[in-house]
Amino acid sequence: MRAVVVTELKGPSAMEVQDLPEPDSDGLVLIDVKASGVCFPDLLISYGKYQHAPQPPFVPGTEVAGVVVSAPEGSGFEQGQRVLAVSSLGGYAERVAVHPAVVLPIPDDLSFEEAASLIINYQTMEFALGRRANLRRGETVVVLGAAGGVGTSTIQLAKAHGARVIAVVRRDGADDFLREIGADDVVRLTEGWAGRVRELTGGRGADVVVDPVGGDAFDDAVRTLAAEGRLVVIGFAGGDIPSVKLNRVLFRNISIVGAAWGEFLPHDPSALAKTHAALLEHVRAGLRPIVKARYPLASAAEALADLEAGRVLGKAVLVQE
Repeated sequence: MRAVVVTELKGPSAMEVQDLPEPDSDGLVLIDVKASGVCFPDLLISYGKYQHAPQPPFVPGTEVAGVVVSAPEGSGFEQGQRVLAVSSLGGYAERVAVHPAVVLPIPDDLSFEEAASLIINYQTMEFALGRRANLRRGETVVVLGAAGGVGTSTIQLAKAHGARVIAVVRRDGADDFLREIGADDVVRLTEGWAGRVRELTGGRGADVVVDPVGGDAFDDAVRTLAAEGRLVVIGFAGGDIPSVKLNRVLFRNISIVGAAWGEFLPHDPSALAKTHAALLEHVRAGLRPIVKARYPLASAAEALADLEAGRVLGKAVLVQE
């Protein structure tokens, strides 16, 4: 089979397509991959900067959707079934073998590309909004980094939960797209976004701020919260890990919560199926993952380079040629 291999921990430039033996599928579900999601963990792992850092050579790829080739007896899966899986590694290939516990069925009305996009970002943000932020209908959610994969999934899911959404974006040209997928207002990061949020909320501030960026935006995110507001920390795409003075948390009665989906799952393995079920409810109500960039498998390095450079609007996927 063809697979994309990280040969050195130097990022996308050190990836190449190779012919490899099919993975050993003893006790595992073997999937004929139709689409692979391109996500930030894939980029980090190519540099050796992810919390789980395999040594080269290895095949990256965390999100896959495809068709079951074979499955262990009693796994609940059968040959020919359409599924998605959290592959962790190995997803940038024509076939991947994964544990049955991380395989989930997909409805017929989702394409393979959409299904591969309904994994890390959407699972993380359903967990973040529904469980960690305890988002309630009618609340206001501010989304930093709104034009990327995490941002667009947050906008869609916040709207699905009945929230008002203010999208904060750095790049130009994304406003109409963000409004199309559900943003009620769009604010430019470089134009005093915190003050603009205050204006848009009548001086009250946001009930929830979702921050996948960190860095310089963090302090303004704290200031933007309303009383009893929640700042949800998703990651640090901006590079710097910020800190906060706890007196601001205490005297303003605000909460700062983490949403590390991958780290939570070992503590509650049932959460994967529950979160997937919640996402499928949103799909039945009309939600569709936003797939804006498609690359052939052989162009995985280009896809990750575009993700790193901020050239991807929404979600990118690799598709089998």
